[in-house]
Amino acid sequence: MKTRVKWLDNMSFVGESGSGHSIVMDGPPEFGGRNLGVRPMEMLLLGLGGCASFDVVSMLKKSKQDLIDCEVEITAERADEEPKVFTKIHLHFVISGNDLSDKRVARAIELSAEKYCSASIMLGKTATVTHDYELIG
Repeated sequence: MKTRVKWLDNMSFVGESGSGHSIVMDGPPEFGGRNLGVRPMEMLLLGLGGCASFDVVSMLKKSKQDLIDCEVEITAERADEEPKVFTKIHLHFVISGNDLSDKRVARAIELSAEKYCSASIMLGKTATVTHDYELIG
């Protein structure tokens, strides 16, 4: 896997993925940015959410669940001192579908957290990562 980050100006950067996609990152005005894009640490949480959601949706589809929607809300706390690593991260899944199995949803989230989601497992080296969910429908 290979990516590239290029400085644009001020505190704005464009990240280019190996798969050919780009995203703008920027800092807040008080740090010289212009608020043109997400913050780099927000990108880490977005990556975590994408990784975990990919796993959960994939497992639920494979287990023939009638999935309509999957959303994950992520909250995080960072250390007060440098380096300001994440110390607590919580993923709250909101899963919608018809006749969803509570047991299968719980197992999919557990497997993602403990076995499949590389981002969650990696961030778990410095942060306490917790998960919960709610079913709709």
